Amino acid sequence: MRLSAPVFRSGGRRRSAKSPVAGPDPRSAASSAGDAPVVDDAPALAPLTAEEIALLRASLAVVGPLAGEVTVYFYAILFTRYPQVRSLFPANLDVQRDRLLRGLLRIVDLVDDPDNLVRFCGHLGRDHRKFGALSGHYPAVGECLLDSLARFAGPAWSPELAAAWTHAYGVVAQVMTQAADDDSLLGPAVWRAEIIRHVQLGHDLAEITVRPEIPYPYIAGQYASVETPWQPKAWRYYSPAHAPRPDTTLTFHVRAIPGGQVSPALVRQAKEGDQVRLGPAQGDMVLDPNSHHKMVCVAGGTGLAPIMALVEQAARRGREHQVDVFVGARTARELYGLNDMLRMSQRHHWLSVRAAVSHEHIPGLQGTLPQVLGEFGPWHHYEAFLSGPVAMVTQAARILLRQGIPRERIRHDPFDVPSLEAALLPRRIAEQAPTA
Repeated sequence: MRLSAPVFRSGGRRRSAKSPVAGPDPRSAASSAGDAPVVDDAPALAPLTAEEIALLRASLAVVGPLAGEVTVYFYAILFTRYPQVRSLFPANLDVQRDRLLRGLLRIVDLVDDPDNLVRFCGHLGRDHRKFGALSGHYPAVGECLLDSLARFAGPAWSPELAAAWTHAYGVVAQVMTQAADDDSLLGPAVWRAEIIRHVQLGHDLAEITVRPEIPYPYIAGQYASVETPWQPKAWRYYSPAHAPRPDTTLTFHVRAIPGGQVSPALVRQAKEGDQVRLGPAQGDMVLDPNSHHKMVCVAGGTGLAPIMALVEQAARRGREHQVDVFVGARTARELYGLNDMLRMSQRHHWLSVRAAVSHEHIPGLQGTLPQVLGEFGPWHHYEAFLSGPVAMVTQAARILLRQGIPRERIRHDPFDVPSLEAALLPRRIAEQAPTA
């Protein structure tokens, strides 16, 4: 496997902080201090071999059916051997266990896709700063992870497999550590913010506006992780529903998920004056200032928030090219923000807005967003921005590929655990794309 030069190379010199491994960073874009100093670091690890990749994937086939037990065992021995790390994790580990499992699956899936592997691990490294993760924590996690895999792999575990996992984890830890170190030169790990406005928008949906203590840098279309005082260490991802404002406030759309740890409290319990914490902005679903393509935007549920931000940013830039927005929900009751989008379309001749529901018969467009999207077009001269559930994003991307949009002009933000889901989307889309 050949790994790209920005992270894996000979020697022990680190790249500058202004060369992030993934995604646009509004902090580096806004910085005028010049490149950060290049410092010495551990020698870069060699890329994984084809044999190591095969061993890793074969081992996951063995432990996959026992994945739930593996993650429970991993956290049990991690907290027993290293009790000092327990404070880095939320009290309820259900979501965390699932993220660990999906993280492992993504890493193994991407080991022969260096660009996406580096992007994925870089996202994770920067994001883990908010947990208080330090470079010294990685050996403990690696030790317990390998012991957990060895226990459940049984006879399939061998010295060669142990060496392959050790190598793979070393690569991942190095990328994550480097990304976190570089990010620390650009800004804080978290931003404290006060809720200054809380408005119920409809059924289990709230519009929440916060004011950070210091300006929060982001680009329209990106998302932030949010921690509440009611569930410490439990972070959830939400996009600002607007382009950056002069007053630095941020407005999020939050739907209460049944059984959720965070969203129900934000919707039903949060009030003005409450404090939250924000992790650094992430995401690649942003406007390319050099693009002159028409735009098609597809928003499912609260995935409308980043689409609204993108349209607002396009208007600020004096856009004249056509923008087609499709907004969808299961029922009319869950469909929100449509009036705001229609008012924007009245102010901007280049903006067209259509809405559809999939689980209710009402006048207008009916069906899932991918189905409705397929009834319009053609889209081959457009660039696409997709935001919502992973299944919707994947299906919509497949339709757009069939209509001729090149894969590099399809931008997406899945909105579950973005850095986890987004890493695999290009491969999912490729697998479902029509063959020539």
